[in-house]
Amino acid sequence: MHLLNLGILAHVDAGKTSLTERLLHSVGVIDEIGSVDDGNTRTDTLALERRRGITIKSAVVSFQVDDVTVNLIDTPGHPDFIAEVERVLGVLDGAVLVVSAVEGVQAQTRVLMRTLRRLRIPTLLFVNKIDRRGARQDGVLREIADRLTPAIVPMGTTEGLGTPDASFTPGLAPSALDVLASQDDDVLSAYVDGTLSHDRLRAALVSRTRRALVHPVYFGSAITGAGVRELVAGIGELLPPAAGDSEGPVSGTVFKVERGPAGEKVAYARIFDGTLRIRDRIPFGAARQEGRVTAITVFDHGTDARDDAVPAGRIARLWGLADVRIGDTIGEPRDTQGHFFAPPTLETVVVPGPGTDRGKLHLALGQLAEQDPLIDLRHDELRRELSVSLYGEVQKEVIQATLADEYGLDVTFRETTTICVERPVGSGTAVEYNKKDDNPFLATVGLRVDPAPTGAGVDFRLEVELGSMPYAFFKAVEDSVRETLGQGLCGWRVPDCTVTMTHCGYSPRQSHAHQGFDKSMSSTGHDFRGLTPLVLVEALRRAGTRVYEPMHGFRVEAPADTLGALLPVLTALRAVPESTETRGSVCVLTGAVPAGRVHELGRRIPGLTRGEGELESAFDHYAPVTHGTAPARPRTDHNPLHRKEYLLNVMRRVGS
Repeated sequence: MHLLNLGILAHVDAGKTSLTERLLHSVGVIDEIGSVDDGNTRTDTLALERRRGITIKSAVVSFQVDDVTVNLIDTPGHPDFIAEVERVLGVLDGAVLVVSAVEGVQAQTRVLMRTLRRLRIPTLLFVNKIDRRGARQDGVLREIADRLTPAIVPMGTTEGLGTPDASFTPGLAPSALDVLASQDDDVLSAYVDGTLSHDRLRAALVSRTRRALVHPVYFGSAITGAGVRELVAGIGELLPPAAGDSEGPVSGTVFKVERGPAGEKVAYARIFDGTLRIRDRIPFGAARQEGRVTAITVFDHGTDARDDAVPAGRIARLWGLADVRIGDTIGEPRDTQGHFFAPPTLETVVVPGPGTDRGKLHLALGQLAEQDPLIDLRHDELRRELSVSLYGEVQKEVIQATLADEYGLDVTFRETTTICVERPVGSGTAVEYNKKDDNPFLATVGLRVDPAPTGAGVDFRLEVELGSMPYAFFKAVEDSVRETLGQGLCGWRVPDCTVTMTHCGYSPRQSHAHQGFDKSMSSTGHDFRGLTPLVLVEALRRAGTRVYEPMHGFRVEAPADTLGALLPVLTALRAVPESTETRGSVCVLTGAVPAGRVHELGRRIPGLTRGEGELESAFDHYAPVTHGTAPARPRTDHNPLHRKEYLLNVMRRVGS
């Protein structure tokens, strides 16, 4: 018995959830096919998903294909919920990327395919909606080859395109030989020798598909069922089974967290190695804290059932890990590839409506942040404000509806703003000495801040002897450095820099005669945690920082005669065109635009292009803010920029 963890991915409205319903019906998991429009699909279980007709949270359902047990994970298609897709990618053995036969390759399709190829996840393509008016075969294949990957193998032909009777006839396209021979010398040699058999060609296709080097393409319709039987057969034959040693040490990854009926945490986890059993005590997360598994359900034949254990390769729901978070490793740590997509570049302040309890709102948003850590809940105690990070406006609407439906909380939002970052301009040093000047902390801390390359992260180094004071004090300094860099001189995160500790000192443990330890005479971790932000901010001030705003790379395809109307609007939105290509009556314009202007650009393009323009955009890089005054973000810490205010807050002489 083989296992396969399969993801279904697509641009929104390509028919991904409808295809999932048809797949489940074709293998006998469900007796009646649900409809997205009617809100009764198997995987869209949230009331909000059914009401809006979009997938917001990933969902798992299991079915059987011959001797292969498939755990199918339906993922959101809307780009505002790309974080949900990211969490799923790390647990997949293979994927089906759905493309519309009418709309063809769309913006999110390209983003997803680039990531699937980069992660080398074996992927089949399913061109859906061949029964719809305007459906295309050759045109869509050209788009896939031009805009996704040239390494495609059509797995058959269509008849009756654009009619309810459209069908798919299986059979390797002649181009399969060219694609496979270009990658496999044995296939090429056999072809030249005249000894290449159909079985040999098919074996090469299986091998190359499982290595993510070739991508078979199926055509069909989720509504009529055309081509779905052939896709199911391809899933069982072409995609690789899950690997893993059930006898080895337990190692798994949590990709989803939800709350059960009693408010308990339920973790969805893929087990890569070992066998996890009920009552096992298992370490998890970065802190490697231990939790005891109190219940397990595994997915099988369309449902999840209670079990005593979950072996390698399977996906299960786990109870008992109260502090578990999305992305946590269970058991033995695994090498991870970090983020596959860009983090959110927008944020907004959540405004409680009349009569809404702020404490309940904070608790509710905290629980939503557990399910989606990239929401990044920020609490400004001084202004009594809660803000969340976003990918787009639709996500804001979903948060608002979720708070109303699940928590009975009425909220609105302020205008969406851009999340910037800060980078050091030069080098800066600062030091404060124990028992000197107006330093109220029993600690000496000296720090130097230096710029670092983009993407390098924060590197903490020592220019002092590690044995010159207790290790706990060094750890307190490093932790405080990383926390303080969450808010630079203008309030934005400082993601890339090197911080070097140049001075250190402490007061050893002392006590009065015949008495115990006196912390007023001896250094504690509190002294180093309290002093470090003051020293670091002063070093940053001397180094200087510059604010960078997020930029999206964009691609606009529109009628060539509308270019004259597009360019002035792009300029007004501070977009920077980089290249223009004309293909007959169509022009393709690429460049970069500030993230905060993408929504406006998308809103304007239909009117400027007679409804024929298509915008594709994705985060690309951060660029220095060169227009006007650099934007600042309100601080949510004790504000080490102002020494007196900071000391009063830290020493608790005034209220927070």
